[in-house]
Amino acid sequence: MRADKHQNKKKKRWTSILLVFLLLIGAVAGYAYFQFKQGVNQSLKKINKDNKEANVVYTFEGQKDQYGDTNILLLGSDARGKEKSRADTIMIAHYNEDKGSFKLTSIMRDSYVEIPGHGKHKINSAFARGGPELMRQTIKKNFDIDLQYYAIVDFQGFVQLIDEAFPKGIEINVEKKMSEYIDVTIEPGLQRLDGEHLLGYVRFRHDAIGDFGRVERQQQVIKAIKEQLGGIQTITKLPKLIGVVTPYVNTNIDTSDALFMAKDFLSDKGSIETFRIPVENSFTEPKIKGEGSVLDLNVEKNKEALHQFIKQ
Repeated sequence: MRADKHQNKKKKRWTSILLVFLLLIGAVAGYAYFQFKQGVNQSLKKINKDNKEANVVYTFEGQKDQYGDTNILLLGSDARGKEKSRADTIMIAHYNEDKGSFKLTSIMRDSYVEIPGHGKHKINSAFARGGPELMRQTIKKNFDIDLQYYAIVDFQGFVQLIDEAFPKGIEINVEKKMSEYIDVTIEPGLQRLDGEHLLGYVRFRHDAIGDFGRVERQQQVIKAIKEQLGGIQTITKLPKLIGVVTPYVNTNIDTSDALFMAKDFLSDKGSIETFRIPVENSFTEPKIKGEGSVLDLNVEKNKEALHQFIKQ
C-alpha cells in the first residue's frame, strides 16, 4: 500500500513538472509570436506602399550544396516600385548547420559572366532578366555552387532593422567624408551611425576604388553587426527584429528556419569569415559596348577559390 502511495505521489509530481514545462513553452511561443507581430505592424506603418517587391511570388529551385551546407542568396534592392531593377548588392551567406557557423561571399555586381539563355552580361542584370531563379542559375553555371534559399531585402528594411536593434547606432570608423549620391553626409572618424547613415556608408562608391571599397564596407558592417548584436538580450529580441524586417523582404525562408539560423548567427562567438569575387589577379577591366566598364573574370580561378573558401 505504501509503495503504491509513493508511486502515485511520484507520478503526480512528474505530471506537475511536465504541465509547468508545457505552460512555459506555450508562454515563450506566445510571447515570441506577439513580438513578431508587433515588429511587423511597426514596419507596415512606415513601408512605402509603392514598393511591391515583397509581394512578388518567385520560383526558386534551390537545394543544399555538394558539401551539405545551406547557401542563402542575399540580394539588396532599391526598386521603389520598379519591377525590373538590377540587384544592387549580391551576397551568398554560407551556413554550416553542424558547426552553427556562417561565412559570407560578396559577388561584385559588374562581374561579366555567362547568364543562361542571355549570353555574357554583368551579373547584376540576371535579377532584372529572370529574378532570383536566374541569378541562382547564373551562380551555379559560373561557380558550380547550389543555393537553397534567397532573400531580397529592400534597403529601407535595412534602415528599420538597424534602428530597432541599435537605438544608439552601430559604431563604425568612417575612413573619409562621404556624401555623393547617398542622400546623407557622413563625416570621417569613429562614430555611431543610425540606419539611414549606415545605409549611405555601405552604398557609397564614388571614390578612386569605387565598388571594391563599397563591397569591403558592406562586409565590414556585417561583421560589426554580428559583434555588436550578440548576447542573450538580443536573442530575446529576435522575434521582433524578424517581424520588423519581414515586410521589406521577399524570401522563401520560413520564419522558424530564419529564427533558427539567426540564433546561430548571434550565438557563434567567432568573427564571420568573408570572401570576394573576383579574387585578386583573376580579372581584367575592359569596356564592353552596351555594358560599359566590366570585370571580366577568369571564371575557373574564381570558382576554385570560392570552393576552397567554403570547404576550409
